[in-house]
Amino acid sequence: MLELAPLLISAVILGLLGGGHCLGMCGGLMSALSLAIPPEQRSKRFRFMLAYNLGRISSYTVAGLLIGLAGVAVASSPAAMLLRVAAGILLICMGLYLAGWWSGLTRIEALGRGLWRYIQPLTRRFMPVDSMPRALILGGLWGWLPCGLVYSTLLWASSQGNALYSAALMLAFGLGTLPV
Repeated sequence: MLELAPLLISAVILGLLGGGHCLGMCGGLMSALSLAIPPEQRSKRFRFMLAYNLGRISSYTVAGLLIGLAGVAVASSPAAMLLRVAAGILLICMGLYLAGWWSGLTRIEALGRGLWRYIQPLTRRFMPVDSMPRALILGGLWGWLPCGLVYSTLLWASSQGNALYSAALMLAFGLGTLPV
């Protein structure tokens, strides 16, 4: 388990450093969700936002587990080295993106638009947020929103060769995004 600590710390830091991206891409959404809470429920706003983010981070963790299972399938094949190289390149690209030097990472978001087309209509059923379960489910659905930052981290997670490590990495990344 100690060999996992540097990986998890790196994932939390990545989430923290990606905060500017998160704020720019989802800040408006979070504001709209917060403002759409019915007036009689506004005293619960903090709890709703916490539940929403717990759902979002849970979806990252589930995605990490799923991609980790796929990564395990190729871990002993020649494709494993290719996967690690691709993950490393994407992490460099993410650093360039976060520094504002290159925006090509946003093209990766196109990969998830097909899935999002099916998930996004489901989100309407849980708005406005007026209960904790609705906030949790809505956050879980919004966690599948196409995001180059999440996708890059998922590729990194897939290269771990262990599905539980991949899930833990995505959980740590999600927790790193929580402050923003």
